[in-house]
Amino acid sequence: MPEIILVTGAAGFIGFHLSEKLLKLGYQVIGVDNLSDYYDVRLKQSRLALLVQQDNFKFLQLNLSDRPAISDLFQRVQPHKVVHLAAQAGVRYSITNPHAYADSNLVGFLNILEGCRHNQVQHLVFASSSSVYGANTKMPFSVRHNTDHPVSLYAATKKANEMMAHTYSHLYHLPTTGLRFFTVYGPWGRPDMAYFLFTKAIIENRPIDLFNYGKMRRDFTYIDDIIEGIIRVLNRIPQPNPEWSGDNPEPGTSSAPYRIYNIGNNQPVELMRFIEVLEDCLGMKAQKNLLPLQPGDVLETYADISDLQRDTGFQPTTPIELGLARFVDWYRGYYLG
Repeated sequence: MPEIILVTGAAGFIGFHLSEKLLKLGYQVIGVDNLSDYYDVRLKQSRLALLVQQDNFKFLQLNLSDRPAISDLFQRVQPHKVVHLAAQAGVRYSITNPHAYADSNLVGFLNILEGCRHNQVQHLVFASSSSVYGANTKMPFSVRHNTDHPVSLYAATKKANEMMAHTYSHLYHLPTTGLRFFTVYGPWGRPDMAYFLFTKAIIENRPIDLFNYGKMRRDFTYIDDIIEGIIRVLNRIPQPNPEWSGDNPEPGTSSAPYRIYNIGNNQPVELMRFIEVLEDCLGMKAQKNLLPLQPGDVLETYADISDLQRDTGFQPTTPIELGLARFVDWYRGYYLG
């Protein structure tokens, strides 16, 4: 029998790509998603339509905050491993809709932890975010840095997830690994992400909004590289770090079976350069609307991925020139074809 992997957020951007890859590798995938209307549900349904064609995929529409439903799911499915990607995403949306983040990212994550605890799950891999680095300015961001100064509620919920997971690793010896994603992009991406909005606006000959006057740098990471990293981590169940000491606690490891990794491209790109590449891919010039920094935004993200490289052999290989070309090809085929 193939290993059963439970993927939450399976109709989402990363969850869809991960489910596809796991199915190709021969796993049985149970996909869960609430199909929220945070962005166009039709895109989520299009992703799902590709997954449900495959024999080893089963989809369940559930809210993670529904405790009885999640408890019943774990008891019925008995997954070997869980990849928890479902969350209320978006930094700016968290400023105007804070309760959505508490329900999904805190209550929902607790229900996942409880499901794993009571059903002998071998490994829980969960999505954190580069946003946990918040007000930090020392680059590159390292899992050894303090992350106690988030600048958005979204970031605070992701930091809380890391702490909640550690507690369950410590109390119940549940192996957990948190992945701090750095600006993931690519085909089938989220329409609220900047590169998606830029593409749509340029094609429609509308100006694009560049916050902080375009003076930002992001560690843009192509989706295929992210998926490769997740699968490498999924198959590496964390062990307690025998050298960990409470006298000098290292944030990225623990005396419990717990790990935190950055997963990024390790090559930050200036936003203006990113737009130049996008213009080249589209064969069109952007009209730029320069605006001040938005609340909750950070000026730069840059991932130190040395721990992930050392432990799993992870190495991103996709430059933005190739990644954006693939995205534009998909975008034109999906929306304009």
